[in-house]
Amino acid sequence: MHRSTYAMLMSYALEITDLRKKYSGVLALDQISLRVRDGSFLALLGKNGAGKTTLIGIISSLIQKTSGKILVFDYDFDKNSDDIKPLLGIMPQEFNLSAFQKVIDVLINQAGYYGVPRATAKDNAYKYLTLLDLWNKHDQQVRSLSGGMKRRLMLARALIHEPKILFLDEPTAGVDVEIRAKIWQFLSNLHQNEKKTIILTTHYLEEAERLCDTVAIIEKGNIVLQDDMKRVLAKISDYSITMIIDRGNASKEDILKLHKNIKFIDDNTIEVSINNTDKSLNKVLQSLMALGVNIKTIRNNESSLNYFFNTPN
Repeated sequence: MHRSTYAMLMSYALEITDLRKKYSGVLALDQISLRVRDGSFLALLGKNGAGKTTLIGIISSLIQKTSGKILVFDYDFDKNSDDIKPLLGIMPQEFNLSAFQKVIDVLINQAGYYGVPRATAKDNAYKYLTLLDLWNKHDQQVRSLSGGMKRRLMLARALIHEPKILFLDEPTAGVDVEIRAKIWQFLSNLHQNEKKTIILTTHYLEEAERLCDTVAIIEKGNIVLQDDMKRVLAKISDYSITMIIDRGNASKEDILKLHKNIKFIDDNTIEVSINNTDKSLNKVLQSLMALGVNIKTIRNNESSLNYFFNTPN
């Protein structure tokens, strides 16, 4: 199919063109352009202050843009805001739940803001509270919930009106490993089974790699990269190797001198960051063997998005 024809047939949930936001002379967003395919799971990544939360705040009408154009399923943000709002579900980073409300009431009241009939709201509340392992808390006040439970309740609240686009701003911040894994599984199922468009901001790069099919990186108010996740990871030239070794007579100090990016995980396990372009792996292996080190196993760690955040600007 001709490229231009393919582009015409592709459906976009969100299209942003030349979006700018200025605060008292400081440019927070500088002519950002971003297109998110319908049904995609996008990781919006960037360091603190890069502009992620400002961007989501503008799309969710909490922050007023300075200039630029936003389309949500072809609805113009400036002309059709009433049509756009029901299409969006927002899970903010900060807790903003009413402590004395019952869990079930949080969801039913939220659904009411979007005109969802009460019977439908109850059905949706049961659905999401069950899927998120919260139904047994439905009649309890929010203040009785743990931090992980509150995170899941906020996720259910963002979904209660069945939005077409779900925005998640640091959805697993502060939760333990077990709860994080459950939220990941829920989001993966939501994306695969319901084909919902999801936009995620996170500082857990493993979370982005595991869940998302697309990545956009924002830096100092600009989108500096947007591409397919697998293609981005494949392009990363740096990766790491983990080796289990028998040091023999070699000291740790002798081994650390061989390469600037070697580090010990324990007495018999080392990790070394490798750059494909300088063939440094062969140099490290040869140097280790010259020291009399016996290499028992070598594991090639997967490419990681950490590459983009651990390199100097």
